[in-house]
Amino acid sequence: MYTFADYYNRGMTFLRNQAFPHHKRLSNLMIYATDLCDSACKHCLIWTKRPVVYLPKEKIFELVSNNKCITSQTTIGLEGGEFMLHPQALEILEWFTKHHPKFDLLSNCLKPAKLIEAVKKFPPKRLWISLDGDKESYLNMRGKDGYDNVLQVIRELKDVVPISVMFTLSPYNDFADMKHVAEVCKQNNVDMRVGIYNNIAFFDTIDQAHTTDIGTKKEEEALTLQATRKLKENASATSDSYEKKLEDITTKIPSIIKEFKENYDFMVLYNNWRQQKTQLRCFSIFDSIIVLPNGDVPICQNLDLKLGNIHTASLDAIINSAATVEQQKEHSRNCNKCWINYHRKYDVVLYKSFENFFGRGVTQKLFGYYQWDESTKTTYKEMFNS
Repeated sequence: MYTFADYYNRGMTFLRNQAFPHHKRLSNLMIYATDLCDSACKHCLIWTKRPVVYLPKEKIFELVSNNKCITSQTTIGLEGGEFMLHPQALEILEWFTKHHPKFDLLSNCLKPAKLIEAVKKFPPKRLWISLDGDKESYLNMRGKDGYDNVLQVIRELKDVVPISVMFTLSPYNDFADMKHVAEVCKQNNVDMRVGIYNNIAFFDTIDQAHTTDIGTKKEEEALTLQATRKLKENASATSDSYEKKLEDITTKIPSIIKEFKENYDFMVLYNNWRQQKTQLRCFSIFDSIIVLPNGDVPICQNLDLKLGNIHTASLDAIINSAATVEQQKEHSRNCNKCWINYHRKYDVVLYKSFENFFGRGVTQKLFGYYQWDESTKTTYKEMFNS
């Protein structure tokens, strides 16, 4: 999926940001352009947010054009909610094709005709679409009958732009659903990305991630807006804690997943992480930034800690301030509280790459203490025979 140049450029950005923390450049910027969504997912409750908020196109254009931390090499993701529901979605896509063509588009595909037309007219570098199981599981987990829409988008756009199909493993689906999605991707020769359900602050999640076993809530009825309000009222605190002696899920991972790079290793390490065996510093927060529909800039995709707001300060000023630099250093060293694709896949690749080139000893001197499993000496190659 990613080339050597992609990893090289991000590695150079990492080194530059470590050397010049007050003059950072971004490898990735994710713009949540709206929280309006036409899904009714159990694993993400953005669709219940009221009132609906949009980040105006003018602010998006200003954000990309007027900040030095965003370069021509920065990949910008456009999502929501559902990005295509933004009233200025087509104007934003047209602007990006002309002024910053290195952008990705994320969609749930519930409006396939509009999405297909938009992608053909304003093609992103990559289209990311969601598929979390077979037709029945999709309806049960996401609350809408959109399975056939996703397949339609894959069929009509797989030869137009690169597609990555996102599968989120959660209490609301299982490994049989994962295998099904992998087979769909293999049949259509498209990429598959496996993610893990997390308690992301912006998503207003309810069920405790990492301690609620995979598939245990698969048969529960789809959610309604009224039902989610009651759930929120009765919800206990959902901190990203995890416990020892949890079920080992590695034996359940379908073998077909090994045919899609970075997924099998990511899940094995997730299994170790939630059993408190894997410990990695989070370096992605230095070069991967989120902007929410109201302009808030959180420290990462997982936490609710805000660094600033682009309506009151430039993104350059926000991410390069003394306060941000200290907060990023603190969380990089001491967090280890999530296993989110947007951050942790990068961290895994970073550690693995340095370890392969320089060995574990040098990597630990550069990045600080880390471990892949219960042994403090195990290398990545030893874990995966790679």
